[in-house]
Amino acid sequence: MGELVLTTFDWVPEQPRGYVRDLRVRWALEEAGLPYRIASVPFGDHKSGDLVHQPFGQVPWLTDGDMSIFESGAILLHLGGLSDALMPADPRSRNEVTEWVFAALNAVEMASLPWSLLVFSGESHDTSAWKMLDGFLHQHRLRLLEPVLAGRPWLAGSFSIADILMADVLRLIERFDGLAAYPACRDYLARATARPAFQKAHADQLAHFAAADRARQ
Repeated sequence: MGELVLTTFDWVPEQPRGYVRDLRVRWALEEAGLPYRIASVPFGDHKSGDLVHQPFGQVPWLTDGDMSIFESGAILLHLGGLSDALMPADPRSRNEVTEWVFAALNAVEMASLPWSLLVFSGESHDTSAWKMLDGFLHQHRLRLLEPVLAGRPWLAGSFSIADILMADVLRLIERFDGLAAYPACRDYLARATARPAFQKAHADQLAHFAAADRARQ
């Protein structure tokens, strides 16, 4: 393992603070106790050098020595290979964690992200777009996830990167009270975000952007 450097934006507006996806990587690094440092790139200024690391001009990306990894799921899978605290060593358990990593990103977040964008935009609940996306999220994702989380404390045995991703996806839904009808999802989210590693990662992200506010004054 080389030096771990996590790159995020130097500043973002108030609304996304606490939800920028470098939080997922910070959380994983804190859970594993892996040393790392933070680097920043300018918000909204996509330089060609940055696009080498992240072709869509987004954050985060992680460098591990001379290796650069983008997309939060890919980064967490990489970190899972560095620490049993994030991903178990035996193949059966690793496969179960990997299944839930992809489920969090490709099943639940795939449904929740367009839903949250409509909420952000103030979309009327009477439109066909809202009815379709809201119905899909609730009927085909959260309704089916609820009994899974009612029957286990974590997705794949012990706490893992799958839980970091699923909890972070659910956080955005809960921000808009979308988990009101799903007590097991809410309890799961509360367990995850009560963990000291999440608390530190969240506080560190907020402090990073608050320091940027002071520097801009």
